[in-house]
Amino acid sequence: MQEEYIIKQISVFSENKPGRLAAIAEALQKSNVNIFAFSIAEASSFGVVRALVDTPETARSVLEKLGFAVQFTDVIAVRMKDEPGGLHQVARILGDAGINIEYAYAYSGREAAVLILRVSQAGEAISKIRAAGGSLLRESDLS
Repeated sequence: MQEEYIIKQISVFSENKPGRLAAIAEALQKSNVNIFAFSIAEASSFGVVRALVDTPETARSVLEKLGFAVQFTDVIAVRMKDEPGGLHQVARILGDAGINIEYAYAYSGREAAVLILRVSQAGEAISKIRAAGGSLLRESDLS
């Protein structure tokens, strides 16, 4: 049952230079791939674009044909209160359980803020969040 809360994120590795994000966005647009959320992490010569999209396999295929290195990463999406303390509640649950947050980014969803998390123990994180009354999204909830 926990697997239903695992979301497939694409990670696109790209040179860190002007126009690369535009190329990625254009390729996804032309393939009718919708981006729900994304973040960019950078190093001196390359960056990693992490994104939640409606059709991950299509996105991967299109971007690989353009020469981008793409991989899938499992993440979870937690609905959190869009008010002071919302992030603290989620972070405390995971911290108290000894689960490391490797990275995170957020977006404002239809009904609440959504925190995207890459964690050290996804199954355990899902269990702890649900046991504390938290709400997670499934991949189908993103669209």
